[in-house]
Amino acid sequence: MRKSWSPPRLVEQAGWSLLRDEALAISALDELPTELFPPLFLAAFAGRHSQTLKAMVQAWPFPCLPLGALMRIQKTRQEILQAALEGLDGLLAHKVRPRRWKLKVLELRENVDQDFWALWSGGRARTQVFSLMEPGAAQPMPKRRKLDHSRLAPLELVIDLYFKNGTLDEHLTYLMEWVTQRHSSIHLCCRKLSISGLPIQNLNKHLKMVQLHCIQELEVSYNWQQPVLGTTVPHLEQMVNLHRIVIFQVCMPSRGCSAEEVSQYASQMLRPNLVQELRLDCVFILNGRLDQVLRCLKSPLETFSVTHCQLQESDLIHLSLCVNTSHLKKLDLCGVFMLYMSPETLKVLLAKLSATLQVLELDECGLSDAHFNAMLPALGSCSQLKSFSFFGNSISMPVLENLLRNTPSMRQFPLGLYPVPLEAYQGPHGSLHQGRLAELHARLKAMLQDLGQTRTVLLGDSICFQCCDRIFYGPELIQCRCHRRV
Repeated sequence: MRKSWSPPRLVEQAGWSLLRDEALAISALDELPTELFPPLFLAAFAGRHSQTLKAMVQAWPFPCLPLGALMRIQKTRQEILQAALEGLDGLLAHKVRPRRWKLKVLELRENVDQDFWALWSGGRARTQVFSLMEPGAAQPMPKRRKLDHSRLAPLELVIDLYFKNGTLDEHLTYLMEWVTQRHSSIHLCCRKLSISGLPIQNLNKHLKMVQLHCIQELEVSYNWQQPVLGTTVPHLEQMVNLHRIVIFQVCMPSRGCSAEEVSQYASQMLRPNLVQELRLDCVFILNGRLDQVLRCLKSPLETFSVTHCQLQESDLIHLSLCVNTSHLKKLDLCGVFMLYMSPETLKVLLAKLSATLQVLELDECGLSDAHFNAMLPALGSCSQLKSFSFFGNSISMPVLENLLRNTPSMRQFPLGLYPVPLEAYQGPHGSLHQGRLAELHARLKAMLQDLGQTRTVLLGDSICFQCCDRIFYGPELIQCRCHRRV
């Protein structure tokens, strides 16, 4: 069946017609109604009319220009960014500007404010967009006024910075060079800073150009013997609004490291007082030393993630005793092997979090029936639980059924996603038996229906090679979360 074709809207046709004469389009901006700016900007962007884009940046009647949402296409992003920055150059170089110009923030993050453009390109209600304007912005004001540099607040450029092997991609390198030459009139506001790989010679130079108090998320990957931390730590004191820290792929040095060293680095990384989310992934220096990290927390966490790390039972005990992790909303321990840990340890930890825990992830933890039976009372008291993932563990069908019957919050999840029970496997290599799987699926679905649950039930097993996500088995379809048949 052919897709239905919708003719271009009148405003789109008007924009295309105006752009046939770029000089006319630029001269018309002083008289152009504010509500026509976004559609004309989209048309100029699509047609790569650089001169019109420069002029529209200089006359932009909204406080924010979400340019990043339009820059996903790699081949055009450098050209569009250059046009926008040249437009700002023209504005800063002259002593007059359009009275209507209200631009305060150039938003360059790709995943922010996409709805702004969707409203104008899809013909939705315009009233939602006028909330982004200042009062009276919809009225054309063709007069121009003097630009008072002494009172003009610096323009904010909002970005995310990703350093890989000490370098930035082409368009961010161009942007940093542009900001360096105009740092007195431009504030570079980085919301997310990600650093991985070496060398890092240019990192300090770039960080000096960033308004560090704007950074909200920090992701760091480093080699212990050549720490990126040595470069970032001096700047941490200025990251006063940092609320999310991710540390991943930290390798153990050949000489080993002491608990004091772990504590020193943890105290430096966790120096900001507003950290609400801490994620430690593939950090191979925590074994028996998690308490050195926990004691450095300055405030209560909402999310704590320790994944694919080697931990000892004492580490989980310290986690259950730490004051700043006693009100977690999310706990992620995926890939932490707990087969030989006492089931009571995990039970105590979950009981401590029962009043606040909303998301619990225990995939690939080597848990057995004994662990799930021990956890059952604590899980049953987790009244706020909205998601519980426990794939890749050894759980039998009776224990799974008992878990679902006696954990009320699990029966309220929007979709039933559970691990394949042990009874579905056969042979010395534990291959999946499709007939048994179908029987267990039907039995589980019938049990949930008896409990008043009619939602879809899927059982998860191996990993999809196409999307690297888990494959789920249903009654009629074998699928993964990308909904491809496998």
